[in-house]
Amino acid sequence: MSLALPATFRALRHYNFRLWFFGQGLSLVGTWMQTMAQQVLVYRLTGSAAALGIVTAIGLIPLIPLSLWGGSIADRVPRRSIILFAQAVMMAQAFLLAALAWRGVVQIWHVYVLAFVLGAAQAIDLPARQAFVVDMVTVREDLTNAIALNSTIFNGARALGPALAGTLVAALGEGPAFFLNGLSFVAVIASLLLMRNLPPQRTPSSIRYNLAGHMAEGFRYIFSRQTIMVLISLVAVSAFLSMPYSTLQPVFAGEVLIESAQPTIRYLCDGPRALLRCAAPEALPLGILLTAVGIGAVIGALAVASLPHYVRRGPFLTAGNLSFPALLIAFALSRSFLLSTFLLMGVGASFVFQNSLANTLLQLAVPDEVRGRVMSIYTLVLQSTMRLGGLQAGFMADRFNAPVAVLVGAVVSLGYGLFVALRYPRVRNMT
Repeated sequence: MSLALPATFRALRHYNFRLWFFGQGLSLVGTWMQTMAQQVLVYRLTGSAAALGIVTAIGLIPLIPLSLWGGSIADRVPRRSIILFAQAVMMAQAFLLAALAWRGVVQIWHVYVLAFVLGAAQAIDLPARQAFVVDMVTVREDLTNAIALNSTIFNGARALGPALAGTLVAALGEGPAFFLNGLSFVAVIASLLLMRNLPPQRTPSSIRYNLAGHMAEGFRYIFSRQTIMVLISLVAVSAFLSMPYSTLQPVFAGEVLIESAQPTIRYLCDGPRALLRCAAPEALPLGILLTAVGIGAVIGALAVASLPHYVRRGPFLTAGNLSFPALLIAFALSRSFLLSTFLLMGVGASFVFQNSLANTLLQLAVPDEVRGRVMSIYTLVLQSTMRLGGLQAGFMADRFNAPVAVLVGAVVSLGYGLFVALRYPRVRNMT
């Protein structure tokens, strides 16, 4: 059955994508609740910005071998089966972390070990998830819209999840947030099981006996195409130098902006007309800042989803490449909680313009038979540079301070974005 939908939501006319949209949307709310609660937990246990970076970087250890293997698997095995397995592992990880936190026995090494498990599951899940969009949306003209709607649910969850987690952690501690994340995986698992008429996987039988050669084909494909390499390099530089601002958010919320956030905390937590009973009011500013990023990202994702399929996407990608680090420079210099909150809304929107459009252009440029491997390399580059970036930013913040760490990275990232815009006009003019 075909649904009559506004152009912004046209990919939802596909039954399988519609299931994914709502099931994954609910699950991602839980994921962002855990992300925010884990940041609060780590900073409470250690008081160290470097520890925040270490937790982010630990996921890199399984990422490099497993993501390349996962990309090869995604071109050989039904992608739904891969995602189901990975989601089940992530659900178990969330419930175990919830049990440790609820019993009050959680230690930092528990968080490190479970971060490793989560990183391993994500390394297998992400390439299959990226390539699975094409299986759910069989009309090429709807692919950009579907990828943008994926960004919408991801960033809508980024807005709602931290807001819920900030309130929940402030009132009850971190355990309930981890538990609700575990429950949320039921929604995406159910949506995957209800899908029907997925296209069959087309795989030459010979590759079963040459796994290394099969993976190497993805690298050869990328290295032979300059535009694809430039797109991936933009994402890598941004992830390493600009994205670490998210790792340092607890430091901004708990130290840099805490004084200017006091009126907000008092309004929500103190006095006879307080809206909340706060056991941990220090969690509220972080929840608000993360929510601001999510709101901006939803706005950006809906704007990308509304683009006609024939429009040139290169200029919008370039706008995201330049505005993302430029807004981070302003954020690093701000000492006003209110101003920083609005700046982060712009950061969220520009991030989506950069990453959603880069993802779209890659998916459109890659044939189906190598899509899993190319997207695994894209995922590997994105995740590894982001995690290493979080590590370097954490140590730099401990050595200097968090604003300096964000400022230096954003300035260099902006410089690279300007270089690409001037040196590679083909990227700027991509359709």
